Amino acid sequence: MNTQRLPTTIPEYLEHLRRSLAGADPALIQDALYDAEEYLRSELVENPGKSEAEVIAAVASSYGAPDEVADIYRETEVKVQTALRSPPPPARKSVLGRFFGVAADPRAYAALFYMILALATGIFYFTWVVTGLSLSAGLAVLIVGIPFVILFFGSIRVLSLVEGRIVEVMLGERMPRRPLYTARGRTLLQRIGDMFTDPRSWSTLLYMLLMLPLGIAYFTVAVTMISVSASAIAAPVLVWLGIAEAAIDVSGWQVLYFGHDLIGTSVEPWALPLLFVCGVLLLFVTLHLARGLGRVHGLLAKHLLVKTTNA
Repeated sequence: MNTQRLPTTIPEYLEHLRRSLAGADPALIQDALYDAEEYLRSELVENPGKSEAEVIAAVASSYGAPDEVADIYRETEVKVQTALRSPPPPARKSVLGRFFGVAADPRAYAALFYMILALATGIFYFTWVVTGLSLSAGLAVLIVGIPFVILFFGSIRVLSLVEGRIVEVMLGERMPRRPLYTARGRTLLQRIGDMFTDPRSWSTLLYMLLMLPLGIAYFTVAVTMISVSASAIAAPVLVWLGIAEAAIDVSGWQVLYFGHDLIGTSVEPWALPLLFVCGVLLLFVTLHLARGLGRVHGLLAKHLLVKTTNA
């Protein structure tokens, strides 16, 4: 065990742990602080006759000193991320290799699915926030308005954890898995006040409001590009397989028919191979775009949802 002087109070222990994790991912720091506080306070409850200093000294050999716990969290995080994340595709040196290699990256498909899912989550978040803020303002003049506002802001913090898990799983950005760490030893009114004065509460509201226009944009881009590329790939194939029929219109262009239903756009016969190639290329462009937007959105979510060490 480390021979450094052990903290004598739980807040001091947590502050030492936070400093020991300086430079680590803010989401990891939030989880570590929450776990440490939960463990130490449970030990304090189980040993009512001991002081905080005695409990910390007793558990130091099992749970560890702050710097030891910090090292364990860093090592565990590397192992967990290695186990959870699929192996990255092999690096390709050529431009064509990097362009077509996106097909082997699972993160591109997950980001594309997130773009489609974002419409549903964006509508829900936007509706929840607008309804909650409207009712909070309307009920503010009544006694019942105060607990309603508190419950509403509490629900926002829960939803931020849910969204964080979605972002982490689909976009690969490390997000908190534990609630936001709050300092103990403060009165209930002070802790409620902290919730309203915490910039992260308001940035979370902003994020959920932004999710509606972002969700609409993501969904539109994803569905449009997938539809166009799939149509461009399928139309020539259907003609070549004899499933679709080509009919010449008065202008000399071809339109593709499946039975009596028009399924394609007017194309020249010689353009069918070119249309197929363009469809394939557009499909890979879609995957690249989805992966890029996924990375950018992951950073945005982390910036607005996760409390930094300085915030």
